Amino acid sequence: MLDKLKENINKHFIGKEEVVDNVLICLLSGGHVLLEDVPGVGKTTLARVLSGSVGADFGRIQFTPDTLPQDVTGMSIYNMQTREFEFKPGAVMHNFLLADEINRTSPKTQSSLLEAMAEGGVTVDGKTYPLADPFMVIATQNPIEFVGTYPLPEAQLDRFMMKLSIGYPDKESEIELTKMSLEGKVASDVEAVCSAEDIVSMKREAAAVHISESIYDYIRDITALTRTEENFVMGASPRATIFLASAARSHAYLDGRDFVKPDDVKAVCVNTLHHRLALTSQARIKNENIDSLIKTLMLRVKVPID
Repeated sequence: MLDKLKENINKHFIGKEEVVDNVLICLLSGGHVLLEDVPGVGKTTLARVLSGSVGADFGRIQFTPDTLPQDVTGMSIYNMQTREFEFKPGAVMHNFLLADEINRTSPKTQSSLLEAMAEGGVTVDGKTYPLADPFMVIATQNPIEFVGTYPLPEAQLDRFMMKLSIGYPDKESEIELTKMSLEGKVASDVEAVCSAEDIVSMKREAAAVHISESIYDYIRDITALTRTEENFVMGASPRATIFLASAARSHAYLDGRDFVKPDDVKAVCVNTLHHRLALTSQARIKNENIDSLIKTLMLRVKVPID
């Protein structure tokens, strides 16, 4: 079923198999994805194709400067007939939530997603409402240098398991995408190949993948090195260690194994850590690159052989 899901997504979202694999890793881990790229490369399409392939409940909210927190979480509205307050669900009450252009809204509205992403529920007027399972936020943002953007604070970035960039397609893929668009094939036409219950079942199977003590040590040694790296303002948090282990486990599951290898950790390390790290002013002057620094740190960690 996982192979069918991948095949169906790649059939509509062409030429970006690695991006699709990483999104599925986050889905199987119960994590959330931040897609940062220039407009028009398919960020919204990917979210719609994924939800359509699963056949699950899909919601979308377009963030603008005047979007309110209540638009995200929901609100209580007084019913004149019953003389009681009734809860009106917000955008988060779906299996998949596309938070489009999340960095174009205010920090107050951005923060309204924190509870939902971390705890699987939202609290309105003192009452907590649980979210559906699976629940996944796929947020998109334009690069922070663009006009009219509000950079996400560190606490918000830390809630995303991965930050991915789609990039421009190659020649053949771009031509194929153009043909599909001109023929009227859109993301809403995607056929469902599995259900939300199937995703929950696969999440349980991925959670059963074995991680040895030596792999736990390997993961922790990597995140610990980021905390002593002089080019970083601050190192990766314990949540980063948890997400890295969870992503490595789902990568092994995606590869058809019931145990985690060091290669699984290496495969997800950069995408899991780079948005949690910030360069010092001196490092920026020297044109240091976060991804390159993470890869260098991984080379300094002893790789387990058992």
